[in-house]
Amino acid sequence: METWLIVAIVVAFLVWRMMPAKGVQSISAAQLKNILHDKDKVFIDVRTPAEYKGRNIPQFKNIPLGSNFNHLPKDKEIVVICQSGMRSSRACKQLKKQGFERVTNVRGGMSAY
Repeated sequence: METWLIVAIVVAFLVWRMMPAKGVQSISAAQLKNILHDKDKVFIDVRTPAEYKGRNIPQFKNIPLGSNFNHLPKDKEIVVICQSGMRSSRACKQLKKQGFERVTNVRGGMSAY
């Protein structure tokens, strides 16, 4: 009985962690390909510099998770990517807390691209 409860708590925690932050849009890698040349969007890759150097999308600027996002324009949509979508989801939550209105996470990240 105790094992079942622990498993339920772990599953609930993982589901909660994967849910998008309030006000954060989510797009697929296929949808991303259609917006890469939109000048009203700022594209940031929150992976490490080594990951970014290994493979990246040219429109994305590398700003690793934990960096200061204050220099980004608040009047443009910020599109965020990482390797799997987890770090970019955290970065999106950070951006929303800092007052960015339009924030979009790429589901599945570079693995899906």
